[in-house]
Amino acid sequence: MTQPTDQSLFDQYKLGLKRERRIVLTWQLAILILFFGAWELFSRRYWIDPLIFSSPTKVTQLLFDKFADGSIINHLQITVLETVLGFILGTVLGILFASILWASTRLSKIADPYLVILNAMPKVALGPIIIVALGPGYLSIIAMGITISVVITTIVIYSSFKEVDPNYIKVLQGFGATRFQYFKEAVFPATLPAMISTLKVNVGLAWVGVIVGEFLVSKEGLGYLIVYGFQVFDFTLVMASLILIAIVAALMYKGVEKVEGWLIKHTS
Repeated sequence: MTQPTDQSLFDQYKLGLKRERRIVLTWQLAILILFFGAWELFSRRYWIDPLIFSSPTKVTQLLFDKFADGSIINHLQITVLETVLGFILGTVLGILFASILWASTRLSKIADPYLVILNAMPKVALGPIIIVALGPGYLSIIAMGITISVVITTIVIYSSFKEVDPNYIKVLQGFGATRFQYFKEAVFPATLPAMISTLKVNVGLAWVGVIVGEFLVSKEGLGYLIVYGFQVFDFTLVMASLILIAIVAALMYKGVEKVEGWLIKHTS
């Protein structure tokens, strides 16, 4: 009997992965179609209130009309720009703060209870203070996105720094490395997976911060459209804005996954 070669086993493994991806994708599409189909059916049969929940056909028609006349593009661009800036700045500042805490053990001990308090506090409650301090504009909305993501990023990344295998540092100490060299050569590279995981979490947090900020103060953006739709009882506009947010947030998440794949490929 012929023994399978390494190449044939590898090909079988790749075929298995492709088959699994197709099965997962098929189920994902089936759930999506089932959801929108049920929504449309329930709305047409008045099993749900079509005035409140609208329907996929009405939402699609509204989005088509608004994209055709260009009236929603400006709102979409503003919200996406605010979210991307809040996401990037919140992540970078969180990593920077975590690095500073790792560099100073005393400072980390001093800051520990304050980080716990800030993490436990509902950051949305800071919205009115941020708006008064920074003014009712884009800056305060971006600051909301940063505020919601920066604390959790700091805590998660700092915890990851502390969990790096101490044997790495002992080896570097044996070669006379400085604390900065420990960080550069061992701690930071070892925590890249945790940083990437934090990026995925921050995608959702940045959207929460920006949409809440737009609820409070903005006259443009998808959050503003949701509030406006609620005020004029146009729930089709509310649903259309929510679906746009879901689509763009999913695209951002996929973008982070691409970055993750690139980093794994080029750092392993």
